[in-house]
Amino acid sequence: MNYRPGRIFLSVPHMGGHEKNYVQKAIEDNWVSTLGPNLAGFEHDICQHTNARHAVAVNSGTAALHLALRLLDVRPGDEILCSTFTYVRSANPILYMGATPVFVESEEETWNMCPGALQEAIVARQAYGRLPKAIVLTHLYGMPAKVKEIIAVADEFGIPVVEDAAEALGSRYSGHQVGTMGRIGAYSFNGNKIITTSGGGALVTEDQRLAEQALFLATQAKDDAPFYQHSQMGYNYRLSNVSAGIGRGQMEVLEKRVKQRREIFNFYRSQLQHIEDLVFLPEPKACFSNRWLTTVLLPAGHHPEHVRLALEEENIETRPLWKPMHLQPLFAKFPYYGNNLSASLFERGLCLPSSSSLTEEEAEKVVKHLRRILEVA
Repeated sequence: MNYRPGRIFLSVPHMGGHEKNYVQKAIEDNWVSTLGPNLAGFEHDICQHTNARHAVAVNSGTAALHLALRLLDVRPGDEILCSTFTYVRSANPILYMGATPVFVESEEETWNMCPGALQEAIVARQAYGRLPKAIVLTHLYGMPAKVKEIIAVADEFGIPVVEDAAEALGSRYSGHQVGTMGRIGAYSFNGNKIITTSGGGALVTEDQRLAEQALFLATQAKDDAPFYQHSQMGYNYRLSNVSAGIGRGQMEVLEKRVKQRREIFNFYRSQLQHIEDLVFLPEPKACFSNRWLTTVLLPAGHHPEHVRLALEEENIETRPLWKPMHLQPLFAKFPYYGNNLSASLFERGLCLPSSSSLTEEEAEKVVKHLRRILEVA
């Protein structure tokens, strides 16, 4: 990352003010490990906001997804259906489990997993005698997927849904917080997310047994014994009490951060909507997006990399859209179902600076130079 003075970043942490109080208290009381009151408090705050019954704070969203697959008893050789238009965190845990990812294409309205392509994939895998073990559904850039339709397809075949809501804390679908409608949900608190713990994540579920097992596995799977005894393989995935303190302060301003990101999206759209063939990701009926990142599809003749480099010359950071998983060298050999919509989105798309701390002057600078690059007065 380039830290030149005056740089406009894509998405940076934005403290709310009370984080230091929780962190200072943890230090004063010597709760600086993976035990302490901030952990319970942070998990309570997550449940309060999302209406999830149980939350387990871990050290990354990827860890939460890995635990989710472990909780669903995914075994080597099992097949896991996965959104193809996503970041690699969604797919890597499938490989961790020795399972096989089967990638499913997006639909046009939300850019998320297409229910029709999902059904096609399940039927096709059944024809091979392989009913997938789980579905990993991503809510891309904060936009809720068509969860009800996806779950309806999943329920028809008895396949549990894991919601990768890493980018979508604060987003809602039909009034429900995303991450809470599947069997298990996962959030990320990485430094570029809508709120942060500097690095961290959480697993949420309605199932107490699953939550208890997740905590057990995340803390090295120590048996209930007076000595260190282990009957299962566990992981060192627990979030620290200090990081959880940052999270508690961040949860206090989550709704404000969602409002700020949505205002940034609305500003860009109002200032750039007259550029012919510049497309903003819409917000379909029933969807409420946190607008974690504002994304656009560029007009024909403007390649995202050329635009990115031109904005880089102005000290403005932008990013291409996620390269679909089925086009990644790591995953090229695995099954894919769809019409390559995500490939066309990748070829046209760009993410604009969307930090909740973005100033009006900075946003105007982005608009000014993007207009110039796209040759619009």
